[in-house]
Amino acid sequence: MRVRVEGVVQGVGFRPFVHGLATRLGLAGRVGNDARGVFVELDGDRDGIAEFLTRLERDAPPLAAIERVTVTRGGRVAASGDGRFLIVASERSGAPRTLVSPDIATCADCLAELADPADRRYRYPFVNCVNCGPRLTITRALPYDRPLTTMAGFALCEACLAEYHDPADRRFHAQPVCCPACGPALELLDARGAPIAGGDDALTGAAGVLREGGVLAVKGLGGYHLAVVATDERAAAELRRRKRRADKPFAVMVAGPAQARRLCEVDAVAQALLTGRERPIVLLPRRTDVTGVAGAVAPGRANLGVMLPYTPLHHLLLADTGAPLVLTSANLAGEPIEYDDRAALDRLGGMADAFLTHDRPIHLRADDSVARVFRGRGTLLRRSRGHAPAPFTLAWEASRPVLGCGAALKSTFCMTRGRHAFVSPHVGDLEGYEALRAYTAGIQHFSALLGVRPEVVAHDLHPDYPSTRYALGLPDVEPVAVQHHHAHIASCLADNGEHGRVIGVAFDGLGHGDDGTLWGGEFLLADLASFERAGHLAPVPMPGGETAVRQPWRMAAAYLAGLDGLDDSAARATAVARRAGARWESVTALARRGGPAAPLTSSAGRLFDAVAALAGVRDTITYEGQAAIELEQVADPAERGAYPAGIARRDGVLVVAGGDLVRAALEDLDRGVGPAVVSARFHNGVRELVVRCCRALREETGLTTVALSGGVFQNVLLAERTVERLECDGFRVLTHAGVPAGDGGISLGQAAVAAARERLR
Repeated sequence: MRVRVEGVVQGVGFRPFVHGLATRLGLAGRVGNDARGVFVELDGDRDGIAEFLTRLERDAPPLAAIERVTVTRGGRVAASGDGRFLIVASERSGAPRTLVSPDIATCADCLAELADPADRRYRYPFVNCVNCGPRLTITRALPYDRPLTTMAGFALCEACLAEYHDPADRRFHAQPVCCPACGPALELLDARGAPIAGGDDALTGAAGVLREGGVLAVKGLGGYHLAVVATDERAAAELRRRKRRADKPFAVMVAGPAQARRLCEVDAVAQALLTGRERPIVLLPRRTDVTGVAGAVAPGRANLGVMLPYTPLHHLLLADTGAPLVLTSANLAGEPIEYDDRAALDRLGGMADAFLTHDRPIHLRADDSVARVFRGRGTLLRRSRGHAPAPFTLAWEASRPVLGCGAALKSTFCMTRGRHAFVSPHVGDLEGYEALRAYTAGIQHFSALLGVRPEVVAHDLHPDYPSTRYALGLPDVEPVAVQHHHAHIASCLADNGEHGRVIGVAFDGLGHGDDGTLWGGEFLLADLASFERAGHLAPVPMPGGETAVRQPWRMAAAYLAGLDGLDDSAARATAVARRAGARWESVTALARRGGPAAPLTSSAGRLFDAVAALAGVRDTITYEGQAAIELEQVADPAERGAYPAGIARRDGVLVVAGGDLVRAALEDLDRGVGPAVVSARFHNGVRELVVRCCRALREETGLTTVALSGGVFQNVLLAERTVERLECDGFRVLTHAGVPAGDGGISLGQAAVAAARERLR
């Protein structure tokens, strides 16, 4: 019998598992890797083979993800001839078809060795085995064998070689296996790149830099991080100054769950996220009875991003420093995480006082994933290390390979192979040269790794997105334009394994509509292949265009200028107008004049901006979504009042008067109602308008499933209350979990749309 196993079955201990299983059942034959996965050839009695097939999937190694098992019975197999079962060398012929495992946090067995003075890997920062360690970030090509990884330059010592070739050892064919005698080594460098110390002395020196208040650049699995002691106010403020990061919060790495609980509220779901093998940053509610970290770490935030160590180096550094650490991506503003050693020294020298680095190359950069708990399950806000490139299964197999090029912000790309859709690690904002270079290099690497050359390229409608320009510049491919908010809803469908028609609610910042205007508060009737716009927020001008995104007070001015019955003197008397000063009149005039300098938008994100500015929460932003995030933070969770919004039908389309919410907020503020209550009533008002529109569309179409997507639904207060009300009203509600609701999930939606349209050709 021949058995073909496909999925994540390389680098996860699958061959030794098969060897042990076959040997225990008295079967002869062989097992090996090839470009498609794992092949098994068996020779034995029928009962033994039947038991083998039963246990093959039931008892597979924990990191394995079996996609398909194909059995061919009869014929002759290349058995050993002496009744043994052998593990044979990999076969490298053919295009790659196997799946690559994501990078995995250090397992308990390796941590025990790391802490054991009697073990030869005691305090060795690169200890790993078949159950943990680097995967995607060190893989150059498939099959996943050491010569095709960045470990190729480290020849195994005799002791490691014995483990590597012993099927009974957990390091059997663990490609990154190494020890102090034969593996990578640490080095501590000063800010100019001059050596300070090596080996364990490098760790000791690095901990000293941190304890003395310095900024340390640390080479991790998928790139460099900048670290300071999280309790050191001066160090955290200095890191913020050097990185030119005015307000956006930093993540904190703690030694274990107990330390996380001292800083934040950690329920069972959150603890499972923190301790899982993916080890994302987890956004957790901060405890109000303790300070825990310096104020400069996450100023004004009710949540704190917390993660546990996921490499041996992190474990050692935390233990030697004796304090939680800020650990933030090492990059210049708007650029991807640095991963190349020389580039890191050149570009980060002004940020870091010292570099803790090593000589194992990183082949593919991967930033940390970010997750949070939503309605009893984990949901990703950024999908990267630990998750990518685990595939999604599409509703239908695309007849031709598809590349989904993603958006411009929080960008990812997605590549299909058969029914699998592989979403890249988070790339980031594509406006800068370095980010675009990382994006294009990543696409080339995925294409080689997966053994596919895209023939269909799905892209956003926005002509000025770098991802769109990249897509339209590719030769010999068929471009497929996918409307931004349709891609959001398709992403939610693909994330949930759905393909049927739904009421799609896509609320975000901005996206090009198919009518040439800027959308962002959309109600769609959609499936994977097509959509129709069934409703939207009433368009308002964006005075100054993109400037209005960075200055939310401009959106307050635009909304107030459009309110019937509100005279100019009343608008000028508002606190937001007084703060704007002389600029208020010119911006109001620009909003009323309209035209190219004040394009119309139905954006829900801009509505949140307007209320945030009106309530005195945020007039200008330093990072995307800041005003809406801070508006959510101040909301009184006990408040149940809701601002009403008028809904009219124009030319068969529902049009929601978002300005009604602004008017109600203004009236409350004039009565002396505080920002906490105003924010809560606004959020509840948005919830109610969503429910009312979905009700109207259900009556019209009979559809009872709602898909919520877009960056606005990363607002937990809004999302939780909206889902609860929709479900109480009899709707089935789909939300995101595996990809972000924001633009990080757009590429998956684009690929799913293009694949569905291929099926209809």
